Amino acid sequence: MKAKLALTRAELERWRDQNLVLPLWWRDDDAVEPTPALERLLSIAGRFEAPIHLAVVAEPATSDLSERLRLTRGVFVLTHGWKHANHAPADQKKAEFGSHRPLPVMLDEMASGRERLAAMFGEIALPAFVPPWNRIAPAVTDRLGTAGFRALSAFTPRGAPFAAKGVLQINTHLDPVAWKSGGGLLDPQMLDTQLARELAARRTGVADNAEPYGILTHHLVHDDATWDFTEVLLETFAESGTARWTPLQKEIV
Repeated sequence: MKAKLALTRAELERWRDQNLVLPLWWRDDDAVEPTPALERLLSIAGRFEAPIHLAVVAEPATSDLSERLRLTRGVFVLTHGWKHANHAPADQKKAEFGSHRPLPVMLDEMASGRERLAAMFGEIALPAFVPPWNRIAPAVTDRLGTAGFRALSAFTPRGAPFAAKGVLQINTHLDPVAWKSGGGLLDPQMLDTQLARELAARRTGVADNAEPYGILTHHLVHDDATWDFTEVLLETFAESGTARWTPLQKEIV
């Protein structure tokens, strides 16, 4: 049975009654090559006319992916690390750009990743960095601009509009995958409650509605329930009359 998202729908009705606009954006992580899952993702995005921002792992990204995405409108590419390799000790949370390696090495990888994707994808490659596992050390964040980036995207509401000088922070906020339980879809009622609560905080001025609300997906690990939830979520936004998709390229001009 598909999720109803009754709480979210009721909250969006309050937005509509108050003539408010909810800015949205969509990020999907870990793309490397064309797959059936990617085709399903692009099909859903196209059906709802939702711009999709693919966080592409720079070093293993294939020319086949570049050829596929250049054929699709409304798709943008973000730099998702270099190899998506974990460099943290076994007793710490995974990170590719944490505090575990020399800063110059990490900055060189980041710049190389941005340059490689720009060469492969052209104008749809945006100068935005998505750290693998959404983790990045403060010292690395402070130097993003020197690596040629103008935006940073991680997870949870941002603490400030800019992550570093000249580097806009635009995070994601809702991830439906039950990572701690081995995958699959989180409890839809819990997701509905979270979403309604976070949108209410924006409506009442408790949270920052200037930051587009970010949907985070991972097409390579979605099961049917997660795909169904994603479609219901997009349908809910489409029917709300108050949600507006925001391509990241308009935010980092």
